[in-house]
Amino acid sequence: MQTADWIRPSGSRILVAVKVVPGSARSCLAGMRGGCLLVRVAAPPEKGKANEELRSCVAAALGISKSEVELAAGASSRRKTLSLPASMEAALRSLATQA
Repeated sequence: MQTADWIRPSGSRILVAVKVVPGSARSCLAGMRGGCLLVRVAAPPEKGKANEELRSCVAAALGISKSEVELAAGASSRRKTLSLPASMEAALRSLATQA
């Protein structure tokens, strides 16, 4: 399966480029923006709350446990990289186009 720029393989996992909008009305996947998956999170950007909500939101959307969604880079940035099981690539692509 061919990967787009926002999804890169990394061993048995994939790395996903994400742009986070903290403090939104609700947490949801909101499509693509600037070559990244846009995720709106209701949590504020303080003390890691937005990062935890990001992990929870992505996990819930994919139907996997939160522990399978790892923050690989960008802990204090709006642009982040998530590490997910490679088996989630097709589901993630589908969700990104539906949002």
